[in-house]
Amino acid sequence: MSVLKFNNVSKSFGEGTAKTDVLKNINLEVQEGEFLVLLGFSGSGKTRLINLMAGLELPTSGSVTFKGEKITQPGPERGVIFQSYSLMPWLTVNGNVRLALDSVFPNMPKAEKEERVDHYIKMVGLSHAATRRPAELSGGMRQRVNVARALAMNPEVLLLDEPLSALDALTRANLADEIEAIWDAERKTCVLITNDVDEAIILADRIIALNPDGTLGQEFKVDIPRRRDRMEMNHHEGFKKLRAQVTKYLMDVGIAAKAEGKKVLPDVTPIHGVPAAVKDAQKGMIDHNFLDFSQLHKIYPTPKGPLTVVEDFDLKVQRGEFISLIGHSGCGKSTVLTMAAGLNPISKGGIRLDGRHVEGADPERAVVFQSPNLFPWLSAKENVAIGVDKVYPKASQGERQDVVEYYLERVGLADAMDRPAHSMSNGMKQRVGIARAFALSPKLLLLDEPFGMLDSLTRWELQEVLMEVWDRTKVTAICVTHDVDEAILLADRVVMMTNGPQATIGKIVDVDLPRPRTRKALLEHPDYYRYRQDVLDFLEEYEHGAKPKPKPSKAIAAE
Repeated sequence: MSVLKFNNVSKSFGEGTAKTDVLKNINLEVQEGEFLVLLGFSGSGKTRLINLMAGLELPTSGSVTFKGEKITQPGPERGVIFQSYSLMPWLTVNGNVRLALDSVFPNMPKAEKEERVDHYIKMVGLSHAATRRPAELSGGMRQRVNVARALAMNPEVLLLDEPLSALDALTRANLADEIEAIWDAERKTCVLITNDVDEAIILADRIIALNPDGTLGQEFKVDIPRRRDRMEMNHHEGFKKLRAQVTKYLMDVGIAAKAEGKKVLPDVTPIHGVPAAVKDAQKGMIDHNFLDFSQLHKIYPTPKGPLTVVEDFDLKVQRGEFISLIGHSGCGKSTVLTMAAGLNPISKGGIRLDGRHVEGADPERAVVFQSPNLFPWLSAKENVAIGVDKVYPKASQGERQDVVEYYLERVGLADAMDRPAHSMSNGMKQRVGIARAFALSPKLLLLDEPFGMLDSLTRWELQEVLMEVWDRTKVTAICVTHDVDEAILLADRVVMMTNGPQATIGKIVDVDLPRPRTRKALLEHPDYYRYRQDVLDFLEEYEHGAKPKPKPSKAIAAE
């Protein structure tokens, strides 16, 4: 039986030449008891669809109905869970859930309300925190309160608008499993908005892609038996095949073709002696152990005595190698990176780059952070030019301008070079940050979760951009990430760190996959999921804070 139905629905804003179409000619039916996932890029209209289902917005044309009745306003039969928590900060967990019941069921007996509140708080695993206020809860716990509150209103349909996107990867996975368990127990109709392909496949009966132009795209049926264990899915041929199909479709319809730049990179030399992006011009630099971490330690003083965060970090990196550094939150990945950048003093041991000790920050070591740190009042071109002007003092103004424009073209900003940073999306800002780093022609490129603030599909796009530009330069690079697929996609070697404190290297996986790489090609490579399993096994071993003895690895020193 159809519960929700869209009949030729469009949604637009403005009029005449200022009219913007957000959704176009949507025809969609959601069946009773179904778990439907709508998957698409940011800005493709996913949230508008949920708002129309919830009655928070009305269509410009067409109709949206619930069990045959036109939706004109919100109703308790349609519970919504948003990305933001929207909790009352002065109320406890109990109080926040009870508030929803008071508004929807004002005549319900007090004892019945209490019983229902307790039931749903227990269902989301928060009985131990029932008397805490939101400020005392983690992000994941606050979102659980949101889920309990929506369920307590006993809706017939649960609408979930990217409820997990603000959470860390582990919390996100755990809460997704709980949502599936709740759906399975209550058999409510669920509609989930997400941009995470794995999450969609784990949860859905049916996945519908939403195209960037606001039209419905391809539909994918998920026939994999429930429950779908994440680790087991890595060996499931149906999961692999569907994952590749969905990924290919989204990349084909959503990721623009790489920019074909007109600029030619001038042969100019930066002050640290590396000619710009010309592979054979880096003669004179050493190849063997180009970057050498030797018994690296980071120790912080605390009132209880010295705290060793990183201990005996030993790694030899060859010139032109791309290293991914992965591990759970708090394992010291970013600490190692900031020491390599010269932004964080080394407590013990040393780092040598091209035969010289790393001391202090230097443009020969370019860093791309999670937040791009642009000057908001300057254009993309001006933000990149600040570093280029300092690094190429002997080049002419025209040559420096060519360097700036060359890399902005490479990252797909040929038509946005003169836009001020404050008017750009997060993805565009990070493109500028990547262009700025490469334009310095560094000896070492350091990337600290450069795509961590972006949605999954924008991350894919910028990973492709990064790989394309890196392939031209072959700059030695280290990328800190918590994303297993990103780590394998980018790296020659994946270096895995044990949990902190006293974090060190626990395992290294050599990634022998062909370059240049694309996500679509790697998902179809027979060895890809073997590498993925190696990393997943290591991370699972450390998932709950365990500190097993690190496994010896002959690959730690690539002699």
